[in-house]
Amino acid sequence: MPFAALEQGDADFGAMMVALAATEGSASHPYTVSIELNADSLATRNLADTLHLLSMLHGVHPGLIEMAADRNVLPEADEWFHQAVSAFTLERAYLAQLIVAAGPVPSTPGETETAATVANQRHAFGTIAASDRFGCSLGAAAAMVLDWQSIRSVLDTGAARLGVTVGRCRMPDEELTATLLARLPEQPRLGRTLAFGARQLLVQHCGLWDLLEARAAARVAQDTRITG
Repeated sequence: MPFAALEQGDADFGAMMVALAATEGSASHPYTVSIELNADSLATRNLADTLHLLSMLHGVHPGLIEMAADRNVLPEADEWFHQAVSAFTLERAYLAQLIVAAGPVPSTPGETETAATVANQRHAFGTIAASDRFGCSLGAAAAMVLDWQSIRSVLDTGAARLGVTVGRCRMPDEELTATLLARLPEQPRLGRTLAFGARQLLVQHCGLWDLLEARAAARVAQDTRITG
């Protein structure tokens, strides 16, 4: 959905951010719903890679949500941040449980480059969380919460395949997040700064899925060379 269309009419920041997450986030990336990740004979190997890279990106504390919460200046967002921070602690534990079940990261060409890429993504999250532009860090945190729903679907599908109990995700849901954003006090260009922060998060997530897809293809090519 074009950015201009999101900016027309009266500001509805909740609807705007939900639309951004749906059209530019993990839900829009073909690898998240691919056979290679969810169903074929190599899906568990690809899932293990996904889990390890997600842990490299979001398993470190403090993460983007915690950093944004520390800089929050909006009383209206205090409870939302408290819920998000508490819930993401549980999500990290769930991610760690799945990693144990899935096993070690699969051998893949380009490990050094992968580590550098994910480190750069973490740095990008820290930069946007520390932004002094009003709305940027909140936009990134809101996008993280909204986009995690799609990521959680991948994790839950993998958990079922691995025999891991799927617990309820306690992150703020789409309705609660949209309501918070819709009730923000009016500020000049707030829609733009929220969207900017959100896009910084979403583009990094899509970049991670691009990387995971490329790594899966590289492993298949490596297998072919070994057996060919």
